[in-house]
Amino acid sequence: MSDESRRYDLVVWGATGFAGRLVAKYLTERYAPDDVSVAIGGRDRDRLEEFGDELTDRGDGWDAIPVVVGDATEPDTLRGIAKETDVVCTTVGPYTRYGTPMVDACVEVGTDYCDLTGEVNWIREMVDLYHDDAVDSGARIVHSCGFDSVPADLGTLMVQSFATEEYATACDSVRVYLEESSGGASGGTLASAAELFKAASEDPTARRTVRNPYSLAPPGERDGPDPGEQTGAKKDTIRSVWTAPSPMAVVNERVIRRTNALLEYPWGREFRCTEVVPTGTGVRGAVTATAIAGGLGAGKFAMSLDPIRSGLQRFVFPDPGEGPTRDEIENGYFTVRVLGRGRTDGGKFTVEAVIGGDLDPGYGSTARMLGEAAMSLVKGDVESPLSGGVLTPASGIGQPLGDRISDAGMTVEVRGRGEPV
Repeated sequence: MSDESRRYDLVVWGATGFAGRLVAKYLTERYAPDDVSVAIGGRDRDRLEEFGDELTDRGDGWDAIPVVVGDATEPDTLRGIAKETDVVCTTVGPYTRYGTPMVDACVEVGTDYCDLTGEVNWIREMVDLYHDDAVDSGARIVHSCGFDSVPADLGTLMVQSFATEEYATACDSVRVYLEESSGGASGGTLASAAELFKAASEDPTARRTVRNPYSLAPPGERDGPDPGEQTGAKKDTIRSVWTAPSPMAVVNERVIRRTNALLEYPWGREFRCTEVVPTGTGVRGAVTATAIAGGLGAGKFAMSLDPIRSGLQRFVFPDPGEGPTRDEIENGYFTVRVLGRGRTDGGKFTVEAVIGGDLDPGYGSTARMLGEAAMSLVKGDVESPLSGGVLTPASGIGQPLGDRISDAGMTVEVRGRGEPV
């Protein structure tokens, strides 16, 4: 919640990068200076001031956007920035390479923090290094507040909250369906993916993190009944459709399991979750699922080999700072459906949640989700028993984030469905 002794409510860190620009534009379009005091931050003062002029020239009531300058190689500069603000909202990746100093600074001075990382190896590192200290300082370090992993994590929380209220018991299992999506990838996103594969190929701890379905759980609790993400084509037992592996399952499933652990297992220690891509019924559905599974497998193999990964980064991937066009962002969309199954004395039940957006999921919709996560932290608009630590969107912010992104134009719904379908 806002601390009047600090100059800013919120610093958008990495504001001149592709994702950072979108987040800063979103916040200054949706909110007025009377709502929140925003500063933009990064390494290059000239570029920041130029971008600040661009924001103020729109005539949205922002007469000036303060600039803060720091460098991840100079930790004292980041500590000074963290001391001046209530919340740091950062898009600076790859986080494995650039993210740790800002987390360190925020934990030390008790500043709340949110990001959009999908680098599960780095999240595990932050858990091990900083969770206890963040609890002590009262800093909420909330990772994965974009397409990774708000729809899956928050959707699961919504399903379980509805089940507990309506049926007096939690769902035994949840399945997340990435039903449809259309969007592009920026150089920063692909650089983060490459960094994850590089870490897994070189670092035994990172490799174990990617392989262990419970690697983001607290120390001593990193095992359980889930075997890990789906790897091949499979006929779905809930919806009777074919499914393929989801490229986001490696982070989203682990984030959901961490949420359950941080909340002290309200869904039980035997709770299971899976994320998949539905591909339809019959032969066409099976062939599509097989093709997606094969493509993902080939891609993972290629990215695990240093010469191929380096070649892709050098000759194929867009440069950091490049990404989808404005039209591509505005014409993008996604729908994530979460189905939870449970049982009472009266029989089985199913709960369904849907989270969707009418913009590119990784950029337009992610700017909404990350921006509203930051605003939740600024306003103290959270429903969580946790006052600090390395947290997830559902455990660190909770349902208020769903209300905020719904108000911002995204689809956020939950309902009971009786017998499974």
